[in-house]
Amino acid sequence: MSRRNLILFILAGFLWGIPYLFIRVAVDPETGFSPAIVVFSRVFIGALILVPIAIYDKSIFTAIKGWKYIAVYALFEMSIPWILIGTAEQSITSGLAGLLVATVPIFSTVITAMHGDKTVWEPRRMFGIAVGFLGVFLLVGIESFTGSSDPIAILMMLGASFGYAYAVIYITRKMPGVSGVAINAIAMAMTALLYSPALFLTWPDHQVSQSAIYSIIALGVFSTGIAFAVFFVVLAEIGPVRASLVTYMNTAFAVVLGVLILSEPLTIGIIVGLPLVLIGSYLASRKTNA
Repeated sequence: MSRRNLILFILAGFLWGIPYLFIRVAVDPETGFSPAIVVFSRVFIGALILVPIAIYDKSIFTAIKGWKYIAVYALFEMSIPWILIGTAEQSITSGLAGLLVATVPIFSTVITAMHGDKTVWEPRRMFGIAVGFLGVFLLVGIESFTGSSDPIAILMMLGASFGYAYAVIYITRKMPGVSGVAINAIAMAMTALLYSPALFLTWPDHQVSQSAIYSIIALGVFSTGIAFAVFFVVLAEIGPVRASLVTYMNTAFAVVLGVLILSEPLTIGIIVGLPLVLIGSYLASRKTNA
C-alpha cells in the first residue's frame, strides 16, 4: 500500500469512526433533533457533495439506469440502518454503537454463504464467525445484565449491521463495475426524499443546542459526503479485501472518541466483547489465498 493510499485508508477509518459521536450529540432528546431529521440532514448534505462529483465524471448517467436496484440498496444501507442507529443512540453510548457495527463482516460472511460461497466453510472463517458471535452474545448479555445498555437498542444496532452487510452484497451483485460514488449519490438523494416529511412531522419543540447543529452538519459533510468519496477511491486502488479492514479502524475510533470526548464509560461488556468481535470479524472476512 502506497503512502497516499495509507493516508486515505486511515482518513476513511476516522471519518467513519466519528459519526457515532456526532449522532449521539445530534439525537439528544433534550437538546437535539429527532433521528428522522438527522437521517434527512445527513443524506441531503451528502447528496449535495456526491451528486456534482458523479455528474462531473458522468458516472451518474450509467448508475441511474439501475435506479430500482439503487432504491433497494438505499433502503438497507441508509433508510433503515440510519434511523435504527439514531434511535438506538438515544439510549446507548456512541462507543457501543460503533462496536456493534463491527459485526458487519460476520453478517456478510453468513449472507455470502447463503448465496453459495463455499469458502465460508473454511475452518478459520467458521472459527471467526463463532468467536464473533460469542463476543456479541457476551456483550449483549453483560450490558443487559448490568443495566449498562438497553437490549432493544443493541438489537437495533445489530439490525443496522445486517442491513449494511446485505446492501453491499446486493448492489455489487446487481450493479458490478458501476461507480460507487454515483450509486451512493443517487441513494442519498432517494433517502432524502423519503425522509423529507420528517422536517414537518418531527421538528423539535425545544431549543436545539449549537452542538447538535454542528454535529449534524459535520455528520453530513465529513462522515457521509467526504467519507464515501474517500472510501471509494481507496476501494478502487487497493481492492475490496484490504479496504474492508477499515471496519476495524472505525470501531477503534468510535470507542476511543466516545470515551475521550463524551466521557462515556468503558464498560465491562465493551472490554470483553470488543476484542472478540474484532478478532471474529477479521477471521470471518478473510479468505484463504488460492
